Amino acid sequence: MTTQQACLAATRLIDRDHPEVVAFARQHAVGPDNRERAVALYYAVRDKFRYDPYRIDLSPAGMCASGVLARGFGWCVTKAALLAAACRAAGIPARVGYADVRNHLSTERLRATLKTDMFVWHGYTDILLDGAWQKATPAFNIGLCDRFGLLPLEFDGRGDSIYHPFDRAGNRHMEYVNMRGAFDDMPLDLIVAGFAETYPAMMADMAANHAADFDADVDREAR
Repeated sequence: MTTQQACLAATRLIDRDHPEVVAFARQHAVGPDNRERAVALYYAVRDKFRYDPYRIDLSPAGMCASGVLARGFGWCVTKAALLAAACRAAGIPARVGYADVRNHLSTERLRATLKTDMFVWHGYTDILLDGAWQKATPAFNIGLCDRFGLLPLEFDGRGDSIYHPFDRAGNRHMEYVNMRGAFDDMPLDLIVAGFAETYPAMMADMAANHAADFDADVDREAR
């Protein structure tokens, strides 16, 4: 496969041929050209699915793009996978990219679980538009940004959309520490190994946070 062919293909986790992904792309990829269709898909993935880092499931079923549609929520890695899959289903070449970021704003529960402010293998989507790869980060839905005082990430298809270094109040937010690059399919084995090395306490009890309410924690701490 050429690079462009690979970035249009279905894979195990970027399951662009799943019927629900195809239907989602057909519904939301609206516009006269690929750029406008990609932008429309970005906002659909960003805002129609809650960001929830408490209920992470690192199994293939928990990480595939179609799983976000089934559950109605996701986190940076799975929402990026959904955007990539939807773009491919709409005929727009896309791949998944990853970076390590230092998160200066997260919930107390999440900091206690991870025991670090370093978020490894943060996911974004790389979309090929007008001959250039553009980074798009659909993780934080607009409702979460409003409650947590974050600047929402906008995407126009003409430049990268990556985390802001500061929030609305001027506090430190995200700092990119290491860019891991882009992949045709989600490198799940590498992600799991990275989590095991960086977050041993979380990996020892993945279900510990599943019953917790991320939105409720955000609302309480935002006050």
